[in-house]
Amino acid sequence: MTRLLLARHGNTTGNSAERFWGRTDVALSDEGTSQAERLRDRLATEKITAVYCSQLRRARSTAEIIAAAHSLPVTICEELLEINFGQAEGMTFNEIGQRFPEIMKSWPTRDLNFHYPGGESMGEMYSRVSQFPKRLEKHALEDTVLIVAHAGVIRLLLCHLLKLEPFHWRQFRTDLASLSIIDGYPQTPVLTLFNDVCHLM
Repeated sequence: MTRLLLARHGNTTGNSAERFWGRTDVALSDEGTSQAERLRDRLATEKITAVYCSQLRRARSTAEIIAAAHSLPVTICEELLEINFGQAEGMTFNEIGQRFPEIMKSWPTRDLNFHYPGGESMGEMYSRVSQFPKRLEKHALEDTVLIVAHAGVIRLLLCHLLKLEPFHWRQFRTDLASLSIIDGYPQTPVLTLFNDVCHLM
């Protein structure tokens, strides 16, 4: 499999470290732009051959900042969209607990069929995300592909690529502007770096 650089977008004007932003198209904040630039510098020596990202601005802007340093176009992928939180969009963890206690009850069970009120289920999202690797089939083993997406997307993509059951998604932590790397080998993909943010220090 192709070598994959998995990057989460930078922070947003809506503060993605504290609020559940799914399909809401919030932009990068000044801090988020700076984080993306540091990630760009971190990846400056990588021989990136292709860049894919979510169509949401926070991921697209992060991808464009990095891709510009490699003179590469950015390919927008609907499969890489974050989950639709429905009526819980933009809320904090405490706000969700107060307004939608049924969500809090569902989280410990890791029920992939639970739908956010007016939104999407994690199972539906996993089905969508698991379609993305088909795009990688055209790339050679020696290629290096950058994927800029969202926390939930990266976690589920890791489950799919590493052949883990999707309910393990919550056991991965993906910080803002973090970098994870999957190296492709003929036998199996190997996670060689995970949730690294040393470039932000």
